[in-house]
Amino acid sequence: MKLTTITQITIDGVVQGNGGASEEDRRNGFERGGWALGKGDHETTAFINQVYDRADAFLFGRRTYELFASSWGSLTERDVPGWETVLRALNARPKYVASTTLTNPAWSGTTVLPADLATAIADLKAKPGGELQVHGSGTLIRWLLERDLVDELILTVVPVVLGQGTRLFPDAGPDLALDLVESRVDSKGVTTQVFRPAGRPHYAPGR
Repeated sequence: MKLTTITQITIDGVVQGNGGASEEDRRNGFERGGWALGKGDHETTAFINQVYDRADAFLFGRRTYELFASSWGSLTERDVPGWETVLRALNARPKYVASTTLTNPAWSGTTVLPADLATAIADLKAKPGGELQVHGSGTLIRWLLERDLVDELILTVVPVVLGQGTRLFPDAGPDLALDLVESRVDSKGVTTQVFRPAGRPHYAPGR
């Protein structure tokens, strides 16, 4: 399976607290949650539904898994008009969690991966199928990128600068060249960019 990460992100690279509830993630004094709510238009909604629909399985970090399980895991299609495809995919398809503390996941179809996470994920990628998707899970995405386990990155960029919050890419981290394979912008200024890792960047020689 191809491993694809899907991330909502601000212009200044923040991924923390994007969801609808401003109280969702208040770590480190973060106070500006809910910044992605209602920002995309119907074309972006359709694109997100299409992305979820093509997933063969999902991979989560523990925190994102618990947020998804407490929301999507308890909703019905009547609760989420326009997002029925997302709900069906999340509830019907296998879910894997990278965690050393989660022991008894209540969400049906969930498997907690063993401690040797790199091997477990490599084994998942070796299975036949189309796509293993990672939604949210910023800490996990950084870990996957450091180990060259990501095949494709989808960034949904919301036109806002938060000025605080956890960023997807750390100040000191591995460098990565990316090939842009798809790009679109909707009527509300939300851009969707699809990248594939392309090794290390090339730098100008020193003088």
